[in-house]
Amino acid sequence: MKTALIVQHLAIESIGTFGPLLERLGYKLQMCLAGRDDIRHIDPYAPDLAVVMGGPIGAYDTADYPFLNFEIDWLRARLTADLPTLGICLGAQLMAAALDAKVFPGPVPEVGWGGIVLADGAQHHPIVELVTGSNTVLHWHNDTFHLPVGARLLASTPLYQNQAFAIGKRGLALQFHVEVEPVCIEQWLIGFTGELRRLGLEKIVELRAASVRESQGLAVRAETFFRRWLDLTASQERAA
Repeated sequence: MKTALIVQHLAIESIGTFGPLLERLGYKLQMCLAGRDDIRHIDPYAPDLAVVMGGPIGAYDTADYPFLNFEIDWLRARLTADLPTLGICLGAQLMAAALDAKVFPGPVPEVGWGGIVLADGAQHHPIVELVTGSNTVLHWHNDTFHLPVGARLLASTPLYQNQAFAIGKRGLALQFHVEVEPVCIEQWLIGFTGELRRLGLEKIVELRAASVRESQGLAVRAETFFRRWLDLTASQERAA
C-alpha cells in the first residue's frame, strides 16, 4: 500500500478533502503533528507522498519554533531526490525555504476568496483545473517568498506574484488553500477570530457568505486537480 505523510501544524488546517480522495486511491495516511512528533524520526525518502499543511507561524520563526529547522531539512532531502511533495500555504513557504529562497512578511494580509492568474505555460500543468469554470480559491496568508532558483512559477494574484510553483518533476507549492472542507470553514472562522477582527468587523460575515458560494465548487475542481497531479507524478516516476 502506498503511504502519504501529512505534516500538520494546526488541527483545523488538516488535509481536508484530499484525505478521503487519497484513501480511495489506495494511500495509507500517516500523520506527523508538528510540535509533538519529531520529523527527524521519519525517513524523508520513505513516504510515497508528502503533504505539508499550513499554519499561522512563519517559515522564518525558527528561533521560536526550532522544529521548523528540522522540517526544512527534511523537505530539502525530499526535494533534492525529486519525490512527490506538496506544500500548502506555510507548507509552500517551507518548501521555498528548503530551496534557499527568502520567506518574509508580505505588504498586506491576503485573506478571503479570490482568483488566481496562471503564469505563462501553466496551462499545461494540472493547476489549470483550478481555474476551469472559476479561478476562485481561498487565500489566507500574511507571508510570501522569492521564487526559488530552478522553480517554475505557476500562478499569481495582484497582491502576490509568487502564489504557486513547481520544482523538479514532482514538487508543487501552493500559497493558497484548495483542500479546505466546506463543513470546516466555520472552524477556521473560530480559530482565526483574532486575525479576522483586526481586518474589520465585516470580515467574518464576508468570509462566511463567500464560503457558501464558493467552497463546494472549489472542492470539485480541487479533486480533479489533485487526481491529475498525482497521476502526473506517477507517470513521471515510471519514466524516470
